[in-house]
Amino acid sequence: MLALIFAGGEGSRLKLGEKALVTVGGRAMLSHVADAFTKAGDEPVVVTSRKTPFTRNFCRAQGLDFIDTAGVGYLDDLHEAVELSGETGPLFTSAADIPYLTAEIISYIRESYFASGFEACSTWVPLEFCRQYHVHPRYSQKIDGVEATPCAVNIFLGTKLNDEQTELELLLNEPKMAFNVNTREELEAAERIFGEMQKKSQ
Repeated sequence: MLALIFAGGEGSRLKLGEKALVTVGGRAMLSHVADAFTKAGDEPVVVTSRKTPFTRNFCRAQGLDFIDTAGVGYLDDLHEAVELSGETGPLFTSAADIPYLTAEIISYIRESYFASGFEACSTWVPLEFCRQYHVHPRYSQKIDGVEATPCAVNIFLGTKLNDEQTELELLLNEPKMAFNVNTREELEAAERIFGEMQKKSQ
């Protein structure tokens, strides 16, 4: 499946330059996300804008496909990117600032989506994971009876982007998917968790 990775924002809250290029574990967050989709057998395409010229250059240097949009806002950029891609079937959308996304998580989301028969899929994690890692959730609602907050990975039908699509609300038991790195505190927490993971793997 095509996977549009949105990396057109300025990272104004983080204030460390273009957010997709901020490193976690010594690698750009964009690299973590793009590699996860590649390993899952999908086609990552980075969505850049006039606000992220260094991200465009990074994509060129790394051999990553990218689509350049006007950078007006997420919804406008989403519509422009889908139109430019020519994709009419199901496609992934993802933020570039979720460094703990893995190929296994992506495969689980894809398989759950196709098994559901729904047209779209949104992903969520229990709100308690945000508290566990001191991450600030954007908002919350109950999913399968659990107070949850959205992850930044979704599936849509490209041909019905302007229509309301039936949606699978998929609750993930993946604590690290609570990380959507927007602040210095969240970045520090992400780096700390990465260091702990490295120690355990040694």
